[in-house]
Amino acid sequence: MTAAVLPFAPQPPGFDWLDDEPAFDPSLHLQLEIPAVVRTLDEFGYSDGEIAATATPVAATSAFRVLSAEGAAVMLEIARRLENHAQANPRIERAVRSGCHRSRWLRDLCISPEVTEHLCSIYSIDVAPHPITSQLGHLNFAPAEIGAAVDKWHHDTLALDYVMMVADPQVLNGGDFEYFVGTKAEVSALADSGERPPVDRCVSVEWPGPGFAVALHGNMVVHRGGPLHESGERISMVNGYVSTDVCVDDQTRNVDLFHVDEPVTLAREWARYAAWRSRRRLDLLIDDLDHVESVAEPRDVAHRLDHAIHDVGVAIADLQRTHRPEIHHYEH
Repeated sequence: MTAAVLPFAPQPPGFDWLDDEPAFDPSLHLQLEIPAVVRTLDEFGYSDGEIAATATPVAATSAFRVLSAEGAAVMLEIARRLENHAQANPRIERAVRSGCHRSRWLRDLCISPEVTEHLCSIYSIDVAPHPITSQLGHLNFAPAEIGAAVDKWHHDTLALDYVMMVADPQVLNGGDFEYFVGTKAEVSALADSGERPPVDRCVSVEWPGPGFAVALHGNMVVHRGGPLHESGERISMVNGYVSTDVCVDDQTRNVDLFHVDEPVTLAREWARYAAWRSRRRLDLLIDDLDHVESVAEPRDVAHRLDHAIHDVGVAIADLQRTHRPEIHHYEH
């Protein structure tokens, strides 16, 4: 399955399209290759039970090519044009959100059926571009201060994504993309003791050049954009996906997004996504209850009905919060 699970949301008020962009052309701008290495969550220390609730057992891959040389050049030019929209948040000094509502080329890359199908083959499950559009085409830029992390140690607000190097990583001194080979619980315990992931258990991704990406199980693998050791252009792009299997846990932490996204637009798109998941679960429940042999005791039926609408309930509770938690990360 390569289609979006919901139509791409309308452009919010206050956004304008870049002018003089080339049209996205998969035959010209893509050069999709399979990663040489695919690591799984059990290698990171997660239990069978923890893995069973997730979308896929895949944890992280080695770098693989997504964009052709022509595509990488267009991506870099668009990122440079969007940089003036960069804003700070408690985790990242300079990031651009909702770039897919400013660049049609970036939007078409991020929802590309060809790229989505490629990610399906890597994750070994059906995925679709994330329906919350701010989770598509997120751009990170180097901080002003040398020695400051591009992005602090964290796990993502969504389950599945890829991280692409946009500017040439070969010319940088520092700015490594690193991930910890261990569990979130281990990093949390280290953070509580004032420690960070030990270097000997961290992997720095080797990048052949711009337009290459790593696929991540983003909310299970703790990672960061490391500090630059000297000034340089360091730009990365993150694109999010969801599993089309609504029976697995959602794995998202959308409430964090209120600190980085426009609240009205976020609420609308979050509600659409939660409604889609619950509608699909309710349809599955209806089909199941139509078989007499599947009907159980009233308490069990009530539990299954509650499970079907769980995501809507979470969205309602979080959207009604008067106090929202700070963006989660492991550096305080």
